[in-house]
Amino acid sequence: MQLPLDDVEQFFRLHRSLMFFVNRRLKVIDKKIATPDAYSGLTPETRIEVHKALLERLDLIDAFADENPFRLSEEDLEIIRSWKHLVSGTFYAFRQLQNYMVFLTDKEPVVAYGVVALFDPFEAVIGPYLPRMLKTTLLPFKGRIVYDGLVTGYNVFFGGGIKRRLDESYKEAKARHGIITSLPPPAETPHRAEKTTQKRATSAGKAGGKSTAKEEVRRAHDEIVALTDAFCREHLDEEYGALCRKLAGVLARKRPSPLTRGKPESWASGIVRVVGWVNFLGDPSQPHHMKMTDIDEGFGVSEATGSAKSRSIRDLLKIHPLDPEWTLPGRMEENPMAWMIEVNGLIVDARRMPREFQEEAFREGLIPYIPGHRADESAEE
Repeated sequence: MQLPLDDVEQFFRLHRSLMFFVNRRLKVIDKKIATPDAYSGLTPETRIEVHKALLERLDLIDAFADENPFRLSEEDLEIIRSWKHLVSGTFYAFRQLQNYMVFLTDKEPVVAYGVVALFDPFEAVIGPYLPRMLKTTLLPFKGRIVYDGLVTGYNVFFGGGIKRRLDESYKEAKARHGIITSLPPPAETPHRAEKTTQKRATSAGKAGGKSTAKEEVRRAHDEIVALTDAFCREHLDEEYGALCRKLAGVLARKRPSPLTRGKPESWASGIVRVVGWVNFLGDPSQPHHMKMTDIDEGFGVSEATGSAKSRSIRDLLKIHPLDPEWTLPGRMEENPMAWMIEVNGLIVDARRMPREFQEEAFREGLIPYIPGHRADESAEE
């Protein structure tokens, strides 16, 4: 589903006015921009820097509304004020439903958002193959959720294993909060909130006043992810960070989850070790090179502890060398395990097969994406 044309025009008129104002205040772009229309004519790569700057200065939304430099109507200003409730980050474009595209967050607990396309359908913006991993900013607009017009895509398509994992996350997100179609999300009804409070009180009573197991897992997960995120930002990159978050989420969903047993630093070291082990982080020829003992040192744990956690994670989840599910997207093309499939009793490399064969293998979830099929780094409405 897409916004009506009149709404699309209104959205872009208001959004470029705000972005022009933000750039004028923060001087993100060196080039002199005279009007909002001139700003909208800049390349997506240029404008995305202004979008990032706004995320660090959300106070400029109220500043714009108070100053009202373009004499907008009160209705227009209320729409812009509502953008303080934006949600920005990495999402999986998971499933196209009749009224919106379902976006799943990449962090636990997973949240499902129903996002409406702007001028072009999502198929034209992010491609026909789902799920897709992308970065964007979600904004409220007239009771719906849209995105800010710019999408940065990861050059990878996912196969069957990851699709099944995302399907589980989608079901859990729907059971937890449903699909969120407005921002900020509507508050729970008093009846539902009262039932939840009573349930929690009962659970706490049974546990002798202690927090529930689910809450303990969530706290442990969040502490671990905060550690791995910080480590990957400093020493590795976002691809490593995303896989470490994914691995922590898988461990959190185990019943019972092992994350509540042991220190967060130990689990963080084990998680980074596992992702590094699959992707040959110890190989000096790789863009990122690091000894496993350096990971342990970074988290303040002993080599024995980090090694033991890594081994326990690999054993629990049956992770093996060159495991496609835990391969960095940027290394997937080089991973032969991702492309070897059986055809009529013979093992073949799907990268060397005809295009028609590759498309069918992808539809069956046998390969992570269609070789040579890459989305643009940036897509724009």
